[in-house]
Amino acid sequence: MASLGGILNIASTALQSAQTGISVVSNNVSNVNTPGYVREVANQESLVVGGAGGGVDVKSITRAADTYLQQASLTASGNAGNYGAVSNYLDQAQKLFGDPSSSNTLFDQLDQVFTAFSAQAAAPSGVTQSQSIAALQGFFNQATQISSNLQALQAQTTTQITNDVTTVNDLLKKISDLNTVISQGTVAGSNVTGYQDLQSQYADQLSKLIDIKVSQDGSNTGAITIRGSDGTALTTLGRSPAVFSYDQSNGSGQLLFTPPGGQQQPYGTRLTSGELEGLLHAQNTDLPNLTQQLAEFTAGTASALNQASNAYSSTPAPATLAGKDIGIDVPSAIGNFTGKTTIAILNAQGVIQRSVAIDFSAGTLSVNGGAAASFGTASTFIASLNAALAPAGGASVTGRVLTLTAAGTNGVAVADDPTTPSQLGGKSFSQYFGLNDIVTSKGASDYATGLTAGNTSGFTSGSMKFRIATADGTDVADISVAPIAWQTLGQLVTQLNATSGGLGAYGSFALDSTGSIAFTARSGSNLNLGVVSDTTTWNGTGPSFTQLFGIDPATRANRTGNLSVNPAVLQTPSLLPNAKLNLTGAAGSIALSPGDTRGADALGQAGTAMRTFQAAGLAPSATVTLSNYSAALSARIGAAAANASTAATNATAAATEAQTRRSGVEGVSLDQELINLTTYQQAYNASARLLTAAKDMYDTLLGIVQ
Repeated sequence: MASLGGILNIASTALQSAQTGISVVSNNVSNVNTPGYVREVANQESLVVGGAGGGVDVKSITRAADTYLQQASLTASGNAGNYGAVSNYLDQAQKLFGDPSSSNTLFDQLDQVFTAFSAQAAAPSGVTQSQSIAALQGFFNQATQISSNLQALQAQTTTQITNDVTTVNDLLKKISDLNTVISQGTVAGSNVTGYQDLQSQYADQLSKLIDIKVSQDGSNTGAITIRGSDGTALTTLGRSPAVFSYDQSNGSGQLLFTPPGGQQQPYGTRLTSGELEGLLHAQNTDLPNLTQQLAEFTAGTASALNQASNAYSSTPAPATLAGKDIGIDVPSAIGNFTGKTTIAILNAQGVIQRSVAIDFSAGTLSVNGGAAASFGTASTFIASLNAALAPAGGASVTGRVLTLTAAGTNGVAVADDPTTPSQLGGKSFSQYFGLNDIVTSKGASDYATGLTAGNTSGFTSGSMKFRIATADGTDVADISVAPIAWQTLGQLVTQLNATSGGLGAYGSFALDSTGSIAFTARSGSNLNLGVVSDTTTWNGTGPSFTQLFGIDPATRANRTGNLSVNPAVLQTPSLLPNAKLNLTGAAGSIALSPGDTRGADALGQAGTAMRTFQAAGLAPSATVTLSNYSAALSARIGAAAANASTAATNATAAATEAQTRRSGVEGVSLDQELINLTTYQQAYNASARLLTAAKDMYDTLLGIVQ
């Protein structure tokens, strides 16, 4: 009886195992096209009863998951998400500048400006003047629109980052909740593969947003542990999942997280791929770089045109030349000027009524070609100049703005000495003070102050708070510096560069020959400088240190929207400078001729003059022509978008290949399932026959006994 019972047990367990196997095959086949489904496998084991074979049992039903291929797929998915996000935003940004193959790009618009001025020089008229102004204003309007749209793209990344962070938290919670269900089911001996498939799908979705590593829980419960790239646990069995948040209080944007059982902290360099990494890079690096390059380009355009316009005059000469706010007090600027310039008062016919030749290097004034006399100190210069121009004209200062005026119906014009022109910060006397600008700015657009290391800094109170952050927006350090009263500008730079109490550990500030100050991060550090606050003021009333020198990248980036054609020129196109003041003619001769078109020609050629551009975004500092800078910027933008697109395409292809290989192992093969089905059916039939044979033998024995 025991022998027959053993046979019956072997047959029945084999029958049940085969039936379970058929059920597994059926489930696999029905889910052959189900996304994320991983093929199930019935794991059989021999049963031993009393030291003898007791049949077979299905120990467990598991998923045919391949840990290596899964991680490869997750990594590739993260890279695709990263590069895809960057490519998407750079592609949108490039489209803002215009199609490089067409003639409607911002850079082509600048070429049209120069063409319009050249046409005005060739055929001067009210019509060509208006066309020149329209082209110039069109250029700045287009640039402003691009700058505004780039900022809108940054706002768009903020929204997308916020949504992604919400999704990450939701996925981590779902994975954590499933860990509990799976572990409990595993202990109870239930089939949990469906839950594991769902959990795997959540992990796949998560990997597109942040780079993760997935491993099995060490307690053999079927649960998984999700970790960041550095091994930091994000969710694990028995603990609440990590919670992410997005913080923009540092001026840029950084990803924060609270690990299971820990305190909130920056996620920082743990994030190396995924859509969030791409979005953070686009928001904190790529889009700001483009905005800053655009600002340097447009500011350089304004400076090039103003350099040309300040060397010429409209005819008749305007009654007033009202300058701009130079940021520092006028005496501080005058004290650093070199070279020579002449201010002339002319009548309506262009005949000089009075002229004052200024030699800044010698510190003298000469009226109407007379003997040179000292103008005193920089502080008394304006009073001396005003006296020298009287009664035909005058000079005055309001705040930090210089104004020259002519009396009666006369006009005023300025011309530099051709041999030793006036110069400060790379600009002539007229350009430095903005006396005849055709492009104006609502704020500072040029940070070449002309100040030297020996000048008093002018910042006697207040303090500056700087923030050092990584390219992904993670805070590294906040550093406050309070300038020492009455120190020189050079000493202030040294104070800022101190390792203790300054920013020397992260980079250095440098004052160049034009009076500009720029910060350069330590080589290879990938750090960015931001300004949290600045309560300093130049001599108590002027701009702060960071405003005056454009230290804050956001301040520099906003320059584009502040630039426009001088409102006076927009209203009266005849104020466009067209003539060169002739100081070599005989007394009583016309010094400013209405038929002179050299001013318009100079504006048309402004793109060919060499000038220095500061480092901005990915563009290094360079001394090139405006036209060459324009072409290089266009190429740089196109190359950045093309490179990002190529990287995204390659990453997507790699992700597709990784998923294909993973699916080849984890997915359902109908051919293989047919083989398995045949095997289980044959086993089922064999078990059934064995069961029948055992039953017949059992019946026969019972018949004999009876």
